[in-house]
Amino acid sequence: MGNLAGGQPAKLDIEELLATRLLVQGNSGSGKSHLLRRLLEQSAQWVQQVIIDPEGDFVTLSDKYGHLVVEGERTEAELMGIASRIRRHRVSCVLSLEGLDVEQQMRAAAVFLNAMFEAEHEFWYPVLVVVDEAQLFAPAVGGDVSEDARKMSLGAMTNLMCRGRKRGLAGVIATQRLAKLAKNVAAEASNFLMGRTFLDIDMARAADLLGMDRRQAEMFRDLQRGNFVGLGPALSRRPLPIAIGAVETQARSSSPKLMPMPDIVADVEDLIFTPDADELTRPLQRRARPAPRPTTDILAELSRATPLTDAPLARAGGEAARPAMTDEEREERIAAVLGEILADPESGYRTDATLYQDFLVRLRMRRVPGSPMSLSDFRRRVAIARSGVDAETAGSDAWQTALNLSTMVSEDLQGVFLMLACAAIRGEPCPSDARIARAYGTHSARRARRLLGYFEEQDLIIVHADLAGNRIVGIPDLQAETAPGAADAADEEDGSAQAAE
Repeated sequence: MGNLAGGQPAKLDIEELLATRLLVQGNSGSGKSHLLRRLLEQSAQWVQQVIIDPEGDFVTLSDKYGHLVVEGERTEAELMGIASRIRRHRVSCVLSLEGLDVEQQMRAAAVFLNAMFEAEHEFWYPVLVVVDEAQLFAPAVGGDVSEDARKMSLGAMTNLMCRGRKRGLAGVIATQRLAKLAKNVAAEASNFLMGRTFLDIDMARAADLLGMDRRQAEMFRDLQRGNFVGLGPALSRRPLPIAIGAVETQARSSSPKLMPMPDIVADVEDLIFTPDADELTRPLQRRARPAPRPTTDILAELSRATPLTDAPLARAGGEAARPAMTDEEREERIAAVLGEILADPESGYRTDATLYQDFLVRLRMRRVPGSPMSLSDFRRRVAIARSGVDAETAGSDAWQTALNLSTMVSEDLQGVFLMLACAAIRGEPCPSDARIARAYGTHSARRARRLLGYFEEQDLIIVHADLAGNRIVGIPDLQAETAPGAADAADEEDGSAQAAE
């Protein structure tokens, strides 16, 4: 990384870093970006790297080290697909969020990190995930952004730092102020590089993290640019001053430098107040174009569109407009479209955004009037449909209780919980790992077992086995449990689909 006070080389153990994570702190101008660049350059040939770059400073790594630059101005589905393929093919990349506002940056980073986190087990290769300006993505308190964006981004950062190690994700986060960074994110780092800082609260937290006396905290005010105090199993067992070494690439932006003022010209007033000949006709130059709107939003807007006049639209050949559709007919068509989509054996492995887009297109093709349901309502309907509930069970008080309980978990888990609840209410055999995995949209039986463990941690279910070793899931709030079922049984729907092929 550079040199110690005595001139000896300061080394960082990359393998140890992958298991213990790193936190870098320092005020603006202290050399954080320089430190991160040094770390990335020195380790580029040894480990895959993913950089979350809010200012576009690290895109220059692509010229010398071959990092793929991924612009953040993409839809969520595109970012998810790119992140998944990056893990699968072990390609180092820079997610450049330059030009996006803070809320868009938080959403894009969250989608990208979550997609990397959810990669299949066979692709859990080691990745160094560097997040610059981490206080933007894991703020200690809410700011001007929406609560939904803040929770989404904070959850992704928490997954990276708290649960990412087992999935091969090693978080390296840099922040200007520790006080602005969420404590549960910062607390998971075991290695620290603390740079220059001036506020008392930040100096005190830095001293605490390094195990230093509060009276020694004043030293952080005197650190020069590019000098840090390091501690951690990948660096040193005791705090040591480190001067970061030189780098081979440069950021597109640089620190401001003094330069002489131009000579004063005699006609300065005419120079300033007289416009150029083509100034008024010159097109306005914008710094960055806005992010593209998701296709699902455009389709939803089109579905809500109404004619410009109140007169009925004439059909080809002079026929009268279609008669108004009753609420019952509209609901029947919506249910039929949902049934067609979910009848596809591969629908369980497609993202909700993709299914929703297909749903809106089919509604337009069927000429279903009225405003379409929101993406959140669509996910709820899909979760209920995938549970396999019949009309008799859906009308029971127990099912209403199950619907209320399902709101205690995230939207992507509600379908799995409702499927278990339906089996318990009807006394059916416990779903197998394969069936639970398909309901969650994965082929991984291990992930299905982790879902059951998560539900049990939330006190929603109780998992036990009979004397033959078959699994039983009980739901205390429903006073019901499933019949015994083999956890390793094949998924009947997948089997029937394969037989049909």
